[in-house]
Amino acid sequence: MMLKTYQKYLISQFYSILLKVSIIFFCLAFILNIFEEINYLKDLNVGFYYPLLLTFLNTPSLLFQIFPFIFLISTQFFFITISDRRELPIYKNFGLNNLRIVSTIVMFAFFLSTLIVIIFYQFSSVSKFFYLDLKNNFSNDNRYLSVVTENGLWIKDEMSGNLNIINAEKISENYLINVSITQFDNNFVLIKNINSDRVDISNFLWKLDKPIITTPDQIVMNLDFLLLETHFDVHKIKSLFSNLTSLTLFQLHALKKDFRDLGYSTTEISLHQHKVFSFPIYLSLMTLFASIIMLNIKHNKPKVFNLITGILLSVLVYYLNFFSATLAQSGKIPVTLSVWLPLIILLLLSTIGLVRINEK
Repeated sequence: MMLKTYQKYLISQFYSILLKVSIIFFCLAFILNIFEEINYLKDLNVGFYYPLLLTFLNTPSLLFQIFPFIFLISTQFFFITISDRRELPIYKNFGLNNLRIVSTIVMFAFFLSTLIVIIFYQFSSVSKFFYLDLKNNFSNDNRYLSVVTENGLWIKDEMSGNLNIINAEKISENYLINVSITQFDNNFVLIKNINSDRVDISNFLWKLDKPIITTPDQIVMNLDFLLLETHFDVHKIKSLFSNLTSLTLFQLHALKKDFRDLGYSTTEISLHQHKVFSFPIYLSLMTLFASIIMLNIKHNKPKVFNLITGILLSVLVYYLNFFSATLAQSGKIPVTLSVWLPLIILLLLSTIGLVRINEK
């Protein structure tokens, strides 16, 4: 579809403002994050470039999360700019009404936000993965880790000078099912193998039900139960996979399948996927919502008033999304409804404002 001259002009103006606002927020996020990284690494003997590297890797993910706010503020500045230049009366004299102006920048916002999901989100998730991986090297907790694969849950745990490699077929409530534990000493010499059909992981002291212990000398022991001290309980295991922003869309799909095989809840993954897929619509609605507000506010109002109004509304939308997501995580409402309900409310409010938009 060929763009008309006025559409090219409006899009270029909106894109220019959006780019400037994005750069400003990127710099703000960078500055705030670098202080956090410096504080995190202050007691470690590392080079000055590590805080910079960690901040560069983490900032794209932070920027992605605040894009709705960026689109809203950019739209406000766009209408403030064309109002200060007194361009709206000129557009109307040439038969260009408010609806055409709004529809042009909203369609561009949808196109641009689709590219953000397809390209920028993939980049930010990979960058976030390297950030977490690099930061883990400086963590005191790198003696143990956990991962989900097609073969179930795998845990590496160092405790009391021994290394435990734990494999479980799946999780059922507070229990690991069909568990195999291989224990080594500091020199990676095999100490024993432990197998149990069910392990209670309610706390850090695991209770193995009727374990079978096999030593390298092929000595087999059958016990009624065995207590094993670990760094993990059920809550910690579940929280290890909560940082979904470090996974691409393909990795999220694969992790969801692994979680299903493991018997672990996929609610958080589904919620995150729906948020990413609905992101273009979300940003488009934020653009539309800001446009309606700016066209309904009297032009003699100070710019600070317009910006404060936008900030308050963006905070309101944020908490609406947060509350809806909390209901989904607790199982009160379906995941799909929790993501789309705030967007539907935003659309209804914007539609009301569109009714008489050309009279403004």
